Amino acid sequence: MVVRQETHPGAGAAATPPEFRAAVESMQAARLRPEVFCEEMPAPQRIAPHSFALSADVTVDDTDVGTGRIILLHDPDGNDAWDGTFRCVAYARAEIENDMITDPMLPSVGWTWLVEALEAHGASHTAPSGTVTRVATDSFGGMADEGGTAQIEIRASWTPLDPAALGDHVEAWGELLCTAAGLPPVPDGVTAMPSRRGQRGPGH
Repeated sequence: MVVRQETHPGAGAAATPPEFRAAVESMQAARLRPEVFCEEMPAPQRIAPHSFALSADVTVDDTDVGTGRIILLHDPDGNDAWDGTFRCVAYARAEIENDMITDPMLPSVGWTWLVEALEAHGASHTAPSGTVTRVATDSFGGMADEGGTAQIEIRASWTPLDPAALGDHVEAWGELLCTAAGLPPVPDGVTAMPSRRGQRGPGH
């Protein structure tokens, strides 16, 4: 995948800090499960001087069961709200069983999925924040036969303590997507295959 490091207009590629380039390279080296199809997406240009973004879909039996994105922001001058010069912003959405939508514990469980994924992958961080939203959709009239659907949406941001190890954070985000989509964890001793950017991972 070709790396496009977003900067403010007029900044020029030559102005891209080496620490940001290293962070992006680490993100690209992340190893994801073969069910996760990940590729680069346009990054926001007005939030920070430098940014990079990935999007992903979780596919099982040719059916998309989850989607998300992760954005890396970098401001060499620092940002008080971030408590640092880098910030990860992540989003995950997945279909869930309709009866789960009324479970009062679902939001806290969704947040725990993120926290545990970051810990499991050694993605050291600080200043986490975010929201967990339950979305229920009912169909009427000519669409009544389609029944209702339910989704969980997790939006979060955190400050990585080691920007050179951003791959760990991407892998944690990938695990969050799979957990939210209901995929069982990878058994101990089994290594997840790399998810190649721009094409389906091995086995698809």
